[in-house]
Order: sequence, then C-alpha cells, then structure tokens
Amino acid sequence: MPSDESAPSYALEVTPESALQFTLTRTPASAAENSSTDAGVTRCTMTLRHPGKTGQHLAFKVKTTQPRRYLVRPNQGIVAPNSTETVSILLVEKDKQILLQSYDRLGQSALDHSKDKFLVQSCAAPDEFASLYDKEKRGDEQKSDGYKTSKEMAEKLTSLWDKTSTSGETPVFNKKLHVRHVVMEIKSGTPDPTAQVPTTRSDKTPVENMSPEQMFSEVSSLRRKYDELVAFSVNLTAERDILNNSLEQTKRDLNREIAAKKTLQEAAGGASADSRSIARGDTGGFSLSVVQVMVIAIACFLAGIKACNSDSVDFLQFVPILGPMLGMTGDVLTGDVLTDVVAVVEDPVPVMPDPPAMDEMGMEG
Repeated sequence: MPSDESAPSYALEVTPESALQFTLTRTPASAAENSSTDAGVTRCTMTLRHPGKTGQHLAFKVKTTQPRRYLVRPNQGIVAPNSTETVSILLVEKDKQILLQSYDRLGQSALDHSKDKFLVQSCAAPDEFASLYDKEKRGDEQKSDGYKTSKEMAEKLTSLWDKTSTSGETPVFNKKLHVRHVVMEIKSGTPDPTAQVPTTRSDKTPVENMSPEQMFSEVSSLRRKYDELVAFSVNLTAERDILNNSLEQTKRDLNREIAAKKTLQEAAGGASADSRSIARGDTGGFSLSVVQVMVIAIACFLAGIKACNSDSVDFLQFVPILGPMLGMTGDVLTGDVLTDVVAVVEDPVPVMPDPPAMDEMGMEG
C-alpha cells in the first residue's frame, strides 16, 4: 500500500486498507480426523508497516467487536522504523459452521452485511520500552518456532496501552477495518470425499451395488443433512414461539390502548356536552336569551325608579339586613314629613285674641 502523506508520523500502514476477507470452506473429512493439519481453517493475515516518518518505534494494538469469534496473534506489539509486522486472524470453527449454516439457508446475502469490525491502534512507543522489546525479540527469533511475546512483555504492553488511554497525553491513530465473509464451494474432483457424494448419487447407483466406502459416504451425508434439518427446525420453532409471544404482547398492549382511548373520549364527550348545554342556556327546559335578560333588567330598573319617586319602598327599612345595607333609615324615608313638622314648629300661626264680650244689645262693654 502506498504511503499516505496526510497520515501522522505515528500511524502504521495497514494492509488490507479497508476490509478483511475470510474465505469459508467446508472442512474435508480427512482433515477433520487429522488434528495436526490446518486444512479447512479459516484465517486472514494483516500487515502493519512502519512508514519511517519518525525514528521512534510504533506500538500497535488490534481490537475487534467479536473477541470470541476471532483469535488475533499477535494482538499487540512494537514495530521498528521501516519494518513490518504480520498479524494472523483466525476464525473460530464454531462460528465458521454457524456462518456456513446461514449461507446454506439464505445464500451469500446472509453474509454480505456482517457487522464485525476490527480496529488497529498505533502510537509512539517510549525508547526504553522499545529497546527492551527489541532485545527480547532478537533473542527469541533464534528459536525454531520464531518470536512469541512473553507473559511479562504482554503485561507491560497492556500496561502501556492502559496508561496511554487513561492519560490522553500520547496521540493515538485509529484505523477501522470491516469484515467480509465469502464461501468458496468445493467442486467435484477434489480429494474431499464429501464433495464426491453428489456425483455418486447422480449415477443412480443402487444401494445394493454400492461399495462399503460409498455406503459410508452416503450415510454420513444423510446424517449431516438430517442434523442440519433438525437444527433448522429447532430454530424455526424458537422463532415461532418468539413471534407468538410478541404477537400476544402486542395484542394486550393494543387492547389497553383502545380502552384508555375510549375512556378519554367518553370523558371528553361528557365535558363537551355540558359546555354545549351551558352555551345554549339549557336549564331544565327553561331558557332565556341575552336580549330577554337585558329587557327584564331594564324593566326592573325603571320600576325601581318609579317606586322610589312614589315612596313605595318604605317597607324596605324594616328588613333587618337589606335596610341598613341600602342606607334606608327612618329619617331618610320620612324626610319630607319631618321638614313640614319643623317648619310648623319654627313658624307658628299667630294666636288671635278673643273678641270683646258684647251684651245682648250688641254693644261693647
């Protein structure tokens, strides 16, 4: 991969650049019986190269979203300037079989949208730590099995990355890689005996004319297909139960929603009916319009004025609460009468003297 000039000096060049491809093959029966061979093992390699932009060693760490599905060796280490490190990634056999079963049911589309991802982190390593790592690596490379990180060095690398992540002082470069799974079908003519089973059956060879090897291959093939069918039926049953439970729960939720909505509608309908009744003036079959109320009020007002002018409301002074509230006391109500009495007292009519006595003849005495 060509050097990326825009990448920082502490970034490692990763090959492949964007995606890791795992080619899935069906394990031959002979390889399955022989545990010392790597036939049928699904692995992918990744190359990390120091671009030489800096004289410092670069530390790396490989992470994945599926740590139980993939085995990464080595998952951390140090790369010297202008040197490379090869990382081997192994797909666990159990997960490989699960992926193959998905492929058998749905085809390649079941594997095209894998959510598995890898993350390659790199940063500058301290010089003292890098020297110690190189010294241990040169000593182990002389062995026949090559260099393997010791337990103490692995713990030191883990401590280095923990300190880097916690402090945040050392810049870290992150490179994300997607995962692609591809199934490679084994064609006829290969040494895999299980791949020759369809060819044997296509000849329409009668069972009584089969050799013991053919019989064994046929029984093995049928047993494998039976196991796959049973597993598929169990999965379908589990999915059916899950769907039934989800459907029942959805029905219960829907019934509760309908009941709650109906209750709210009834409450809202009663309130609106009361408001409409008040707006129409419905009061037990007797209703008055605004104009009628105003006419009655004006008539009462005029009647009250007339009653006051004619002194027809004097009786209100005898009401215990209403009289004092309206200020209708006895003095106020009989003011005109009191005025006339006072006037009479202040201006008495002059008393005329008695006329003189007269005798029978009409003469004054």
